[in-house]
Amino acid sequence: MSSKLSPKVFSCSQSTELAGKIATAFHVKLGKVKLQNFSDGEFQPAFEESVRGRRIFIIGSTIAPADNLMELLLMLDAAKRASARHITAVMPYFGWARQDRKDKPRVAIGAKMIANLLQSAGATRIMTMDLHADQIQGFFEKPVDHLYASTIFLPYIKDLKLPELVIASPDMGGSKRAYAYSKFLECDVVICYKQREKANVISTMELIGDVKGKNVVLVDDMVDTAGTLVKAAEIMIERGALSVRAVATHAILSGDAHKKIEQSQLHELVVSDTIPLKRENNKIKVVSCAPLFAHVMEKVHSNESISGQFLM
Repeated sequence: MSSKLSPKVFSCSQSTELAGKIATAFHVKLGKVKLQNFSDGEFQPAFEESVRGRRIFIIGSTIAPADNLMELLLMLDAAKRASARHITAVMPYFGWARQDRKDKPRVAIGAKMIANLLQSAGATRIMTMDLHADQIQGFFEKPVDHLYASTIFLPYIKDLKLPELVIASPDMGGSKRAYAYSKFLECDVVICYKQREKANVISTMELIGDVKGKNVVLVDDMVDTAGTLVKAAEIMIERGALSVRAVATHAILSGDAHKKIEQSQLHELVVSDTIPLKRENNKIKVVSCAPLFAHVMEKVHSNESISGQFLM
């Protein structure tokens, strides 16, 4: 690989730990970025090394606050103006993905707006994991590499060797994901049907399927307030489940989510490191997605197919 074409990896400030792991697995050093902060809260990122003619990967999950999205956009713009050849926005967690449609009058389609911003800022490619809705890929006019956390979670579940295993979806929207897991693990599926009173507040939940005498694994793309997972685990234990575990890609864990999980019927919650944990929790286990991102980045750089790494 010639030095002229060798890739470089940079990180936004909110994802430095994960970016460091990805860079190590990618066999490159993490690039140097300086973030200048002004007294009024404004900030300016700057690359401290040349990116001219390079393929670069900028890693940053767009978690709250919105400054994290702004930092990624500014870094994309800086790379574009510094004549980078290819600029991939690596977004392990794609924020605002829940705003993927007009579900009521006079609301924004936030995911589409973010897609427009990323492309306008200079991204020539997007790489992300477990979008809240697959169709968000269609919001982009640039290539999107949509990775699946099943690649790291399925081997973990399989290694547990749980007897009488059942895969569960905490809502109807996640049924496709649950069926994909069950097909790989050759087990049954149960579905939770829930109705929300408002965002993050569940009014009712019903269980479709039998969990009596089963070891249940709930699968979801994200855990925010943890209300859904905790409620689902409670109902399943009441219906005779032997144990209830959960795997969720993005550990947002807002509000008192940690406390809910600690006091819940969940045996454990397995998450990826797309979002850094705010604090330790005895019931939460982190499985790193860094090797997966590094592998796909290497394939992208060498113009090879990435379809072989998908388990679902």
